[in-house]
Amino acid sequence: MNLTTEYLGLKLKNPLMPGASPMVDNLDMVRRLEDAGASAIVMHSLFEEQINMEDNARLHHVEMHTESYGEALGYLPKAEDFPFVPDQYLDQIARLKAAVSVPVIASLNGVTIGGWIEYAKGMQQAGADAMELNFYEIPTDPEEPALEVENRAIEILTLIKENVSIPVAVKLSPFFSSLPHFAAALAAAGADGLIFFNRFYQPDIDIEELAVQPSLQLSTPAELRLRLRWLAIVSATVNTSYAASGGIHSAPDALKAVSAGAHAVQMVSVLLKRGPEYLQTVLHEFESWLDQHEYESVAQLRGCMNLKKTPDPAAFERANYLRILQGWRV
Repeated sequence: MNLTTEYLGLKLKNPLMPGASPMVDNLDMVRRLEDAGASAIVMHSLFEEQINMEDNARLHHVEMHTESYGEALGYLPKAEDFPFVPDQYLDQIARLKAAVSVPVIASLNGVTIGGWIEYAKGMQQAGADAMELNFYEIPTDPEEPALEVENRAIEILTLIKENVSIPVAVKLSPFFSSLPHFAAALAAAGADGLIFFNRFYQPDIDIEELAVQPSLQLSTPAELRLRLRWLAIVSATVNTSYAASGGIHSAPDALKAVSAGAHAVQMVSVLLKRGPEYLQTVLHEFESWLDQHEYESVAQLRGCMNLKKTPDPAAFERANYLRILQGWRV
């Protein structure tokens, strides 16, 4: 059975890897992930706000935006609570590279031009094999049109690609108004891959205190459906590599993502709950399913259910909505 896959131009031994999480802060944990079969190690993001905070030696900019970041575990901590300040983050890349033999993928999270270039270069120099640009922006200005939000992301990507030679993936939210068009524009601007999707951690409201409460819930397999739909739609027409992130808890989940078009599958929540060794269980079940269904390789499965190849393309489109509603019985 050939489990290898090519993602971001990197040849990986299988499609399964841990996604961005605090697990990468512990070298022993990272080694356990590699031993369990992880094909790459994805670091959590270095936030633009961390870079600004170090450059400006102030905290108030960060503390004004505690609800804005996709990987903040409940709230964005104070400076002394960050696991790594920017230079330490770069040092951790070097430590990870020395600790494991699989590729190490770094990550930058931000919304403006400033701060990206220097640390993108630093990540490459520290030994990162690839990089995720984690575009996590919540537009709140009614005067800013959608095209400006998209163009800002494309400009950042273009500048990064001009300054580094390692592969660059873009991690997106599902809330762009024309995702296939935007995906094509990112690929044309040099994106080596697209990751579907970032998770917005939604704040709650305390009605007694009339205060916004940061809230973190780990993913469930139900979240995968959104990824499957857009992987199937976009991968059918935009030629780049894809990763699925969010809602992948089992071998069937991973198989669905690959069949929709994913080259790689990122898992976090289930590994936080069940430990890094669970990755090995998923990998064995993944391989077993392929063998039982007489697939010779992961490549043979990949994309067989995308919009071009599925026997029922309408299932991913508006027609399926009508079927579901009309088929419901009280």
